[in-house]
Amino acid sequence: MIKVLIKTDTRYPVNRKVVRKAVLDTFSDFKIEDADVEVSVAIVGRRKMKALSAEFLDDLKIHEVLSFAQEEVFGSDSRGFVNPPDSILRLGDIVICWPKLLDLASRDETMVDDQLYFLSKHAAEHLMGKHHQ
Repeated sequence: MIKVLIKTDTRYPVNRKVVRKAVLDTFSDFKIEDADVEVSVAIVGRRKMKALSAEFLDDLKIHEVLSFAQEEVFGSDSRGFVNPPDSILRLGDIVICWPKLLDLASRDETMVDDQLYFLSKHAAEHLMGKHHQ
């Protein structure tokens, strides 16, 4: 079973179904449908995103989305996931900046849910190892 854990502040009217669909569609694209997988999604404000950027990217930018893969490194030649005791593979975390998402939707003249889907899917692809060209 694929679990999408979504954490958001009540002031952000996030359509959780859109986030879940984006993550599930991404897994389907990668032919992952019947696995015990978990992804965490947090919807945050500008201040939290700026703090995360400062801590993990060493910049002070307010990014629209960040993804953090849960990958363990065992040695210089070996990389891979740890076999968790509960058999659930936790792929990582997605963080979306809600105010930035609204800015992008307004700038691009797109629906908020469409922008939410795009950013969620983009971040989930990063968790699966797909990166920009």
